[in-house]
Amino acid sequence: MAPIAVGDVLPDGTLACFDAEDKLQQVSVHSLAAGKKVIIFGVPGAFTPTCSLKHVPGYIEKAGELKSKGVDEIICISVNDPFVMKAWAQTYPENKDVKFLADGSAKYTHALGLELDLSEKGLGTRSRRFALLVEDLKVKAANVEAAGEFNVSSADDILKAL
Repeated sequence: MAPIAVGDVLPDGTLACFDAEDKLQQVSVHSLAAGKKVIIFGVPGAFTPTCSLKHVPGYIEKAGELKSKGVDEIICISVNDPFVMKAWAQTYPENKDVKFLADGSAKYTHALGLELDLSEKGLGTRSRRFALLVEDLKVKAANVEAAGEFNVSSADDILKAL
């Protein structure tokens, strides 16, 4: 399957997270994105160096600026289970705006065409690093990284597309 691209309609899918009452929830991507301007960024793994030290902190730090440009939701997706994503989110106590959603079986990552086989590194199927700007389910920017890179999917890169 070809990777998601500008002009495509964002596929629906179900991701998992814990709500404010600490209950596990299944969330429809379309329920988060329909009629809204959203950023969905994907990372290869929770607690990994580039993801934890650069990618996620950039979106947390720039959340106010992104929201001032009309962004309604900022969503981080990783092929991890929801318990790992919850623990990872808790390492950012200053975060008020980035939602951490789990794609435990990589089904949604496959639907986006953004899977990355890291089996030889013992990590199995993961997500490529990416950032999508989506308006009412239509992809307006699709910044997808080459394997191992972090050059086009930062919060600053998405700000340029707004």
